Amino acid sequence: MRAVAQRVRRARIRVGGAVVGEMGAGLLALVGVGRDDGPESAAELARKLVHLRVFDDADGRRNASLLDAGGTLGVVSQFTLFGDARKGRRPSYADAAPPEQAEPLVERVCDEARALGVAVVTGRFRADMDVELVNAGPVTILIDTARRF
Repeated sequence: MRAVAQRVRRARIRVGGAVVGEMGAGLLALVGVGRDDGPESAAELARKLVHLRVFDDADGRRNASLLDAGGTLGVVSQFTLFGDARKGRRPSYADAAPPEQAEPLVERVCDEARALGVAVVTGRFRADMDVELVNAGPVTILIDTARRF
């Protein structure tokens, strides 16, 4: 699985003009599922997101996790994270998992994060979403559970 995790001051997710998810400070993660991913990848990604130390501690150092900071995790499914644009100008999405495989794994990320004690907000799977966010820092981290980067 892949994620683009952004530390945010706030974020809002809309579908058709209606707000489906809204959060204050925390991490907003755009999450993509690959064909080779399974439940263990989802659990690993959730643990990584929840424990990623990108928040300031009492000394002003980036040494605190989402749990430490008391922030919210926003999860937005984004299959385009598996887009391959190495050839030509039109990305191939052949490595992205089909929706039937991807949706339960994105839900698993959310469930695992909640079990670790973090509030979670989500977008709507397979919907055309507008995602608004204020990136704090800015801090943006790329995560790949297969460790390809």
